[in-house]
Amino acid sequence: MTAAPSQSDTPRSVNQSTIDGVNGAAADDTPSEKLDNDQNSSTQDAAKTTSNKPRWWENKSLEDKPIDGTYGWAVVVSGSIMLMFSMGFVNSYGSYQTYYHLNQFPNEPVSTLSWIGTLQFAGMCIFGIPAGILVERMDTRVVTFVGGLIMGVSLVIASFCDGAVWKLILTQGIVFSIGASLVFIPATSIPSQWFVKYRALAIGIVVAGSGIGGLWLTPATKGMIDSLGTGWALRITGIITFAATSVSSLFMRNRLHVEAREKIVDFSVFRDIRFVFVFIGAICGVAGYFTPFFELPTFAITRMGKSDSFGNNLVTIINAASVLGRIGTGQIAPLMGTINTMTGCTLIASLSILIFWLPFHTTGTVIACAIIYGLFCGGLISLLPVVIADLWGVQRISTIIGLVYIASFAGAMIGAPSSGALVDNIGHGTNYKPAIIFSGVFLLCATMFFVLLRFATNRNPLAKV
Repeated sequence: MTAAPSQSDTPRSVNQSTIDGVNGAAADDTPSEKLDNDQNSSTQDAAKTTSNKPRWWENKSLEDKPIDGTYGWAVVVSGSIMLMFSMGFVNSYGSYQTYYHLNQFPNEPVSTLSWIGTLQFAGMCIFGIPAGILVERMDTRVVTFVGGLIMGVSLVIASFCDGAVWKLILTQGIVFSIGASLVFIPATSIPSQWFVKYRALAIGIVVAGSGIGGLWLTPATKGMIDSLGTGWALRITGIITFAATSVSSLFMRNRLHVEAREKIVDFSVFRDIRFVFVFIGAICGVAGYFTPFFELPTFAITRMGKSDSFGNNLVTIINAASVLGRIGTGQIAPLMGTINTMTGCTLIASLSILIFWLPFHTTGTVIACAIIYGLFCGGLISLLPVVIADLWGVQRISTIIGLVYIASFAGAMIGAPSSGALVDNIGHGTNYKPAIIFSGVFLLCATMFFVLLRFATNRNPLAKV
């Protein structure tokens, strides 16, 4: 007698046959469904990759590129060109101020005219803080391109506003400085990411661009003003500025991925006494820095009876010497120490003013002052970012450099306007000694604070710091 199948066995056999049928059907459809699944998977992976890829305006890095490599030098050249048309234009402002004072606005005080050049640099510093934030969040090529565009447009607009000083202060001064900050900040901070062994030399070459710019912009500006007037001089300079910086912006890229800072400015660094010395030294150094650039040409013309060409040539000499000095300090700093070199440069720059310019009114001593000051004044500007990178690291430079820009802003607001006011109110437009003493003493004070920084870092007087 055959046993009937149990109820428990029947569902099992039915379920098994159903499963087998389904598996068989699935096996029959495997090639097409597998292809569909692969395509869906590839689409999801592509979408994920696309979502992770930075958009065209966002910050990008080239971490696969080597340190001290070829592309780093392309960044250096680009940065040098950007400083040529930002800081270089500021350094050549003496040509405009001389013409404004003697011809276009003879009734305006020198202190008023000096505000144009002062705000060019001071604005670069204060607008440098938001510019640094943009550099962290956006593609630096976009940031520098926009900066060059603003600089060029501001000068073209200024060419139609040369009938009133306040219009030039707004356009040639403030608006120009906004664009200049967008090229100045990347040009001075990004090259440090690309170098270790040659960092000081690379920064020196970049900052030498400002001297190169002043070297050719000063006589070129003088020639354009004499032949075409200030209007066309500003227009031509604006067009060239935009063309040069837009091409250079193509190569200005981060090597490291820079995280967006949690703090816009890192005030905690003030707990380090070394940074207090850096901060105060930067204020004093910048306060005394621009007086020879702005006042030496007018001094030679009004006090020594020299020609306009001679006065402008003094600015050219300062800029030419500063090119050699800034590159030279980049070579010397690794041998003597960055802080030691910066301190020595600041000391010699101050002594050149107090020894050669203050007591003498002869052609030879004024030229000697221009040469010596030019050779050593750039040590402060070129080596200060290197000192910050050496002491606090490249990763913190973006937050710490914002405080240095605040110090530079304060120094710029103290410096050139005060020198002009001293010439107008105490010197009655002809005695420049109060302004000369003002500049020299502030640079000496900067030297003193850098000496304190040096011994706060290492108390051994013979150490390479």
